[in-house]
Amino acid sequence: MSDVNVQKLAGLGKVERAALIRRSEADLSFFLDKVQPIIDAVKTEGDAALVRFGRDFDKATPLTAETLQVSEAEFDEAFKLVDDKVIEAIRYGIENIRSFHEEQAPEPMFLKEIRPGAFAGDRYLPINSVALYVPRGKGSFPSVTMMTSVPGVVAKVPNLAIFTPPGPDGKVDAATLVAARIAGVETIYKCGGAQAVAAAAFGTETVKKAQKIVGPGSPWVVAAKRLLAGIIDPGLPAGPSEGMILADHTVSGGLAAMDLLIEAEHGPDSSAWLVTPSERVVEEALAALPELWGKMTETRVEFSRTVLTGASGGIILAKDMADACAFVNEYAPEHLEILSTKPFDYLGDITEASEILLGTHTPVSIANFALGPNAVLPTSKGANTYGPLSVTDFIRRSSVGYVTEKGYPEMAAAAKTLAEYEGFSSHANAVSELRNAYLKPE
Repeated sequence: MSDVNVQKLAGLGKVERAALIRRSEADLSFFLDKVQPIIDAVKTEGDAALVRFGRDFDKATPLTAETLQVSEAEFDEAFKLVDDKVIEAIRYGIENIRSFHEEQAPEPMFLKEIRPGAFAGDRYLPINSVALYVPRGKGSFPSVTMMTSVPGVVAKVPNLAIFTPPGPDGKVDAATLVAARIAGVETIYKCGGAQAVAAAAFGTETVKKAQKIVGPGSPWVVAAKRLLAGIIDPGLPAGPSEGMILADHTVSGGLAAMDLLIEAEHGPDSSAWLVTPSERVVEEALAALPELWGKMTETRVEFSRTVLTGASGGIILAKDMADACAFVNEYAPEHLEILSTKPFDYLGDITEASEILLGTHTPVSIANFALGPNAVLPTSKGANTYGPLSVTDFIRRSSVGYVTEKGYPEMAAAAKTLAEYEGFSSHANAVSELRNAYLKPE
């Protein structure tokens, strides 16, 4: 497949190498300009703006202010519309996701005796309200509902609400409703894109204001989160999908090509790279792609072909596995598969990846739908500083301190010395003899 982007890592200059790292949402200037009027409209017009944008952007002509929130009847109807096999797969995935995330939940509080009579610790409480964004523009994603809802429910967030675009019929994807109810979330608003982020940030007549929003989205969503970061916590950076396949000489190039297409088929703004030092793997991958495309739907072929023939995807031939691993770390991908019969040999060399899937039996598909770890992951090099969505994203932490009469003198002496050094007289007074006078009984 000569049209697939193939690069030799050793032959790239600094500028060319930087171009491989660049993501589709790296420059949001176009979207920021377009998103601001949408935000302003939602802030001033509320439900009316959401209905108008739902009709204009999502072609949801039946949408009205009265139907912006999914009704109980719509939830009930969804279970009749979705095949039993799909419902059972959703239940299976949610069970595994819940099992995994329950292990992340911290104890409500801990106290440690730091010195005799002096205790310090942390207390954990759920965030009061969190918006869960579930995209729909390039498909329907009950899996995102599963991944965003379960950790929020495990964290015991009292107000969880899903925001997702309606279809042309004015309804939410039925499998998304099924996943939400099984996970334990029954507040769903029919709005997506930048308008959904604005609605969560400001609230409307129907939509309750949220303190935080989590979930992946298009550059429109990413831009809105950036503009509203001072109003609502935008959560981890989750933009268009990214996949990277790191393959050594022990695996089939056809297998590498098949897994390369997983994230490439999400949309034309996705990123997908196969990195390998094996020329055989490269040749086999190129040879396998036409047959693999022949087994995909036309829309997904178009998406993945656009990615693999453009600037954000293709195949990279490295000098050796050390060179390949170094590039993976430089890229800091969202999803990383290590395809090898001995994947643990390379795990220690990978330090920058949001998700690391090991071996030939752990494709991204299993991680996205069924394994348990969260598949809402930081993109655009977010792996450098963020981790996957987790229970802790739905929790706030407070420090707790308690010093007894026994522990006070030693602590006070150290605090007074440092307060005086830094020039804070009230700090010093509060741990001086003046306090002792107040502490004496009348």
